[in-house]
Amino acid sequence: MKQSAGLLLYRTVENRTQVFLVHPGGPFFAKKDDGSWSIPKGEFDDDEDALAAAKREFEEETGKAIDGNFTKLQPIRQKSGKTVHAWAVEADIDHTSIVSNTFEIEWPPRSGKRKTFPEIDRAGWFTINEAKVKLIPAQVKLVEELATMLLL
Repeated sequence: MKQSAGLLLYRTVENRTQVFLVHPGGPFFAKKDDGSWSIPKGEFDDDEDALAAAKREFEEETGKAIDGNFTKLQPIRQKSGKTVHAWAVEADIDHTSIVSNTFEIEWPPRSGKRKTFPEIDRAGWFTINEAKVKLIPAQVKLVEELATMLLL
């Protein structure tokens, strides 16, 4: 079964907790917003340390390295069956300056043409309630666990 590891960044601005989310790049998500955002994450192998993978994937998807006190959250299972391991960490980055890695696919489909897209096309900071609307449904549990952990 496939598994991913990711980081759920949070910060406090004007006494409000915000979480950092990313929007997937490429043509399939271009017109999708609510219910399609995610924590920065990526797949890893069984023989790899999950937290190390989460840090690596975050840097690949945003161009930013994150350090701090990482708190393991309960793994969640997405609709696809993929298990997501996540860590909450307090950090602040500029969401407007992310630089994502890219991927290449045939686009338009069956055209024979290959096109390159960013893995992440934008990022943002959202309140807990905003994040619950933006996130893919399975990942809402991660934000709810963070809110409970922070006694919000």
